[in-house]
Amino acid sequence: MGGHLALDAGGVLAAVIVAAALVFVAMTVRRWLFVRGGGAVECSLRVLPAGAEPGPWRLGIGRYKGDVLHWHRVFGFRRRPRQVIHRRGLVVSNRRRPEPGEADGLLPDVSVIEVRDGDLTVELAMGASALTGFLAWLEAAPPGFPVDLHPPDQP
Repeated sequence: MGGHLALDAGGVLAAVIVAAALVFVAMTVRRWLFVRGGGAVECSLRVLPAGAEPGPWRLGIGRYKGDVLHWHRVFGFRRRPRQVIHRRGLVVSNRRRPEPGEADGLLPDVSVIEVRDGDLTVELAMGASALTGFLAWLEAAPPGFPVDLHPPDQP
């Protein structure tokens, strides 16, 4: 009787380890598929609801596709983006360094920018090269695209 129980527990443990390994492999392949086409950067995002506390920071990958930035969570399985930020009418209203309490949940040496796309207001936390690429993408908008870049208060 005890031998069968040990065999059952060992089988369950092996199944859990295999399932965890498959999840890890699936997320690694998903990330590779996003990054391999180019135009992808690591950036964290949090939504700023009107009149409410900001949501939590989520680590993700931003991918430029023409006039939109698709943002995907790193730890997820969806192929569709969680947020879509349109270049047309985009307003970058603030740039700052992370506050001490929020810096723990972000990648090192990032800047935080506040972005408004219609009714959607989010903050993006990006490293220096990703931020330069984002601002270049905004400034490269075709003529007639209303893009509003407010000068940053802090570098």
